[in-house]
Amino acid sequence: MSLFITFEGGEGCGKTTQAKALYGRLSRLAIPAELTHEPGGTALGSQLRRLLKTRRQDEISPEAELFLFAACRIQLVSGVIRPSLQKGKVVICDRFADSTTVYQGYGRGIGSTTIKAVNEFATRGTKPDLTVLLDIPVGKGLGRKQAKMKDRFEAEEIAFHDRVRDGYLKLAADEPERWLVIDATLPKARIGEIIWDRVNQLLNKHHLSLRH
Repeated sequence: MSLFITFEGGEGCGKTTQAKALYGRLSRLAIPAELTHEPGGTALGSQLRRLLKTRRQDEISPEAELFLFAACRIQLVSGVIRPSLQKGKVVICDRFADSTTVYQGYGRGIGSTTIKAVNEFATRGTKPDLTVLLDIPVGKGLGRKQAKMKDRFEAEEIAFHDRVRDGYLKLAADEPERWLVIDATLPKARIGEIIWDRVNQLLNKHHLSLRH
């Protein structure tokens, strides 16, 4: 029953909420599942997450940022994602390699050839069966974060977040069979049902494939 499902989107899109909701639904149905996130999900990843997300006086160069995220991903893939998939679990990951493509690629301006090579090395060929993109206008997404202390990424200029959103939509358009694009301004319950409909299809398809 192994499936790999990732959640993507700009700041304030609600992906973490929906990833947790999907995990809860699978657990209630006694379907073995693992919920993790990037950057983080491991002891090393948690340490690097603090470095990457905390606003700081010295700047992290785009290239250093790229490789710090790659280090998190390598640890997560080898220590959590691949072992869980090998055990037949549904693995849900809040952000994965597509985040690097859009944030460090479209957002920071690192070339696509470099991004692709680093992502391929970090993921070891592990690719999602389904990627849920919760799409939200930049202003609305950032508005949801106003009451909180902004991290390094949330504090970026609007133009950066516009590039990130455009990058996500381009990736989804290039690979529609993998991506599920949802209007993140819809009610949470409605978003959850849209996600579950697609996941249920994948689960049914997998069960059928086991019978043949």
